[in-house]
Amino acid sequence: QVQLVESGGGLVQAGGSLRLSCAASGGTFSIHAMGWFRQAPGKEREFVAGISWSGGIRNYVEFAKGRFTISRDNAKNTVYLQMNSLKAEDTAVYLCAADRFTLGLGQQGTDFGFWGQGTQVTVSS
Repeated sequence: QVQLVESGGGLVQAGGSLRLSCAASGGTFSIHAMGWFRQAPGKEREFVAGISWSGGIRNYVEFAKGRFTISRDNAKNTVYLQMNSLKAEDTAVYLCAADRFTLGLGQQGTDFGFWGQGTQVTVSS
C-alpha cells in the first residue's frame, strides 16, 4: 500500500556529505515506522537507521552513530537520511523501507515490508 521513491544519491569525496530523501505515497505514511538500509555488491543488505512512526525514537547501527541522522517530515510524507563524514566503505545502494505494520518504533529487526528501488551513493577515496 505504501510506495517509496528514494533520491539524493550521488558521487561525493570522502569526508563529504549527502542528504537522501524518501518520498512516500499511498497508505498512511504518518503512522508507519521508517528505515534506511544499504547494500553493497557481494554483501548482505544491512540496517542503517530507523525512526518511529511519531519521529520521537531514532535507532542507528554503530557505524552510523555520530555521522548519520534520520528524520521525517510527515507533512511532506518524506523521510531523510543526512550523511556526514562519509567514508569509502559507505559506498552502497541506499534503500528506504516502511514498516509493514503501523505505530512501530523503527528498531533493527522491524518487519520492513515496503521498499523503494534505492539510490546509489558512491564515496571516492
